[in-house]
Amino acid sequence: MAAPGEAAPVSSGVEEKMAQKDDGRKAVCLLVLGMAGSGKTTFVQRLTAHLHALQSPPYLINLDPAVHEVPFPANIDIRDTVNYKEVMKQYGLGPNGAIVTSLNLFATRFDQVMHFIEKKQHNHRLVLLDTPGQIEVFTWSASGSIITEALASAFPCVVLYVMDTSRCVSPVTFMSNMLYACSILYKTKLPFIVVMNKTDIIEESFAVEWMTDFEAFQDALNQERSYVSNLTRSMSLVLDQFYSNLRVVGVSSVTGSGLDQLLVKVQEAADEYDRDYRPEYERLRKQLMEAESGKQREQLERLSKDLGAVRMTPASLAEKANVGGPSDLIMTRGIRDSDDDEAAADSDTDDVDHSKAEESKEKDAFGNFLRERRQVVEVRNRKCGLPQAP
Repeated sequence: MAAPGEAAPVSSGVEEKMAQKDDGRKAVCLLVLGMAGSGKTTFVQRLTAHLHALQSPPYLINLDPAVHEVPFPANIDIRDTVNYKEVMKQYGLGPNGAIVTSLNLFATRFDQVMHFIEKKQHNHRLVLLDTPGQIEVFTWSASGSIITEALASAFPCVVLYVMDTSRCVSPVTFMSNMLYACSILYKTKLPFIVVMNKTDIIEESFAVEWMTDFEAFQDALNQERSYVSNLTRSMSLVLDQFYSNLRVVGVSSVTGSGLDQLLVKVQEAADEYDRDYRPEYERLRKQLMEAESGKQREQLERLSKDLGAVRMTPASLAEKANVGGPSDLIMTRGIRDSDDDEAAADSDTDDVDHSKAEESKEKDAFGNFLRERRQVVEVRNRKCGLPQAP
C-alpha cells in the first residue's frame, strides 16, 4: 500500500479519472469472488458508497439467488428473475443445488443483461457483480463460464478475489487461499486482483511479506506442527512466479481504507486487459457470432435441455399439465403454494423473502420479461389447478 503521505495525491487522481465518464472507454466489469465469510457483499456495499462519493456510481448486479437482503441498490437482481425456493421445490434440490440451478436458469437469459450493460455503460465507469458465497458454484459451473466469457468478450473484465486477512494468519490457511486464487486465475484467464479484506482487524503486511520474502514464509511454517506444513512448504516454491505478477491491495469494508489504491489497481488491470486480453476475446466473440453452434450457444442449449428434461417423483406438475419441464414453472419470487407457507417459515434455509415480489430495477426490459413469464405461468397453473399469483 502507499505510504500515508501519498494517500491524498492518489485519491485526487482517482477522483479525476472516475469523473471522466464519456471518454469513449467501455465500462470495466468487476467480478467479485471469494470464500464464504470473506466479506464480499459488505465489500461491494462499501465500494459502492465510495464510488458514489466520487460522483461515479457503479452499475450493480447481484448474482446470489439465496441472499436474504442486498445492502446495495442493485440495478439487476437475479432474485427478480429466478425464484430460488421455487427451484428447490420443482427440482427437488437442496440449497446448494438450487443455487447452481438458479444460476443456470439466469445464464440462459444473460444476453438481456449484456444488453442492459451496453445501454448503461456510458453512465457508469464500473460494473460490479456480486457472486454467491459458495465460490465453487460460480467458478466451476457451466453458468459461471458462460457469464464470465460473455462479459469478457464485450467489456474489460477484472476478477477481484476477496480474502479474509484475519483468517490467513496461519501460513497453511494462507497457502490454501493462494492456491484457490491461483486456480481461479487460470480458470478465468482474466486480470486478477487479490483484495485482502478486513485490514481493520489485522494489517495485510504479514501476508504481503510472505508473498515477497520466501524465507519469512518458511520461518512462519517452522512454527507449524501439522503434517500439511511440508506440503505447504513445497507449494510455496511453486507459487513464486504466481506472486511475482499478482496485484494485491489491502482494504477494510468497515472503514473504507485502501479503496483508492484498489481503484488504481483496477485501472492498471483494465489497461492490461486492453493490451493483452482483448485481442483474444475479440477473436472469441467473432467466432461466437459467426458460428451458430459455437461453444457458448452449445452450453446454453445443453443447460436449457437439462433443466427442461429433469423428471421428478411423483410426476411433475409440468407432466400433469402436458407442458415443458419444471424450469417452465419457475416464477419470480413472492409466488409459492399456500400449503407450503408454514414449512417455509420454519425452514432454516429460507434465505429469500417470499412475502413480497420486487420489480426489477430495469423496468422497461426485465419488467416486460417478468410480465410475459408471469402470464405464461398463470396459464399453466390454471391447467394444473394451482392457486393463482396474488
